[in-house]
Amino acid sequence: MRRDFLKLCGLAGLGLASPVFDLDASPANAGELPDYDGPFYVVFNASGGWDTTYLMDPKGTGGINRLYEQGEILTSGEHRFAPIAKHTEAGMNNEDFFTKYGSELLTINGLDYSVNNHSPCSRYMATGKLDSHAYPTFAALVAACKGPDCPLAFLTFGNYSATGNVVPMARVPYLPSLKLLANADAVHGSDRWPYHDDFVNVRIERALKEHRLARSKTTQLPRRERAQSMLYAAQLNSKALQRVAPLIPKEIPKERLSQQAEIALTSFKAGVCVSANLTIGQFDSHANNDRDQMKLIPELLAGVDYLVGRAEDLQIRDKLVIVMQSEMGRTPSYNKGDGKDHWSIGSIMFMGAGIKGNRVFGATDEKQFLVPINSQSLELDEENGFRVRPEHVHAKLRELAGIDSHAISEQFPLGVAEQENLNGLWE
Repeated sequence: MRRDFLKLCGLAGLGLASPVFDLDASPANAGELPDYDGPFYVVFNASGGWDTTYLMDPKGTGGINRLYEQGEILTSGEHRFAPIAKHTEAGMNNEDFFTKYGSELLTINGLDYSVNNHSPCSRYMATGKLDSHAYPTFAALVAACKGPDCPLAFLTFGNYSATGNVVPMARVPYLPSLKLLANADAVHGSDRWPYHDDFVNVRIERALKEHRLARSKTTQLPRRERAQSMLYAAQLNSKALQRVAPLIPKEIPKERLSQQAEIALTSFKAGVCVSANLTIGQFDSHANNDRDQMKLIPELLAGVDYLVGRAEDLQIRDKLVIVMQSEMGRTPSYNKGDGKDHWSIGSIMFMGAGIKGNRVFGATDEKQFLVPINSQSLELDEENGFRVRPEHVHAKLRELAGIDSHAISEQFPLGVAEQENLNGLWE
């Protein structure tokens, strides 16, 4: 049965935590993994490169966009945003999004990606390190630091998802897949057809524990010890994942980001997940930029709105930390195919626990080049300021999560100088 469970995990592309347990010191001694109760971290990836002038960094002059004029740019509190309601056929427009969430939203404009190729930019935005393939994404790092024993500690649905070998990567593409994992001790995942009655499961658990305890008192080869640890971990993971089953919704949302959000939120609520990497692709609009961006930006915003609404239903909204990012922006000029090409300057947005909203830092000028800022005041400072890059953002994300001094984080230094620390970013 446990072998089948591990096989199922493998077929789903799912890595489950399998530490070598100390029976006398570990919570595993109680026969069940503890719940992880938050905070929960969600990173939305607009994969391909979003056009920030149609979102949080509007430009109405110089032919940078063709859908609105300078005088039509809208505001909500401190936020300025592009008017796209009349161009939105489905999803959520900027007008509704910033009206609803502007008071919670923190935006950084004029983010310097340094390069403009997808692969290095995706890695840079995900990890804060441009020149290394060894660094974990922020979502993986925070999962490793805060809940490494969670069965689905780090969920990912695509985009750059490196773990740095500090935490397993979990992929659960569909809600039915999650149901199968949650009911791994039942035939075809059905509650009505368990492999064993409850009293049999109790005896199996007791026997496994006694066997494990007896083996722990003798010296064994590392390979045998590892195999037995994995068997015991499979038992505990299977039991922990059962908490997911009653939380899985009967109706599956149609939208791709909403489906990803449901899997993440269900896992959060069950206490088996720390972070999730959500992804929506096709933003690489080298042709027909306006048409594609007006389809995808509202879809992205609707996904964020769905996540927040469902988190509120599950009573975990106040424990969410949300990052909305892309690996690059789009050029200020159009090409011959009415598209926009890669641009190494963009924006990023945040909201959630510990983040003070209704604030915007950084800027780009009328030609969409970034304006440097002062690291202490966070005010624009063209002459003496510095260029905000992904490592500066990641250093602050680590601080926000309280993992900046964690031993695992220290294995992956970001090299941010003290004078470039974004002082008071979240406050």
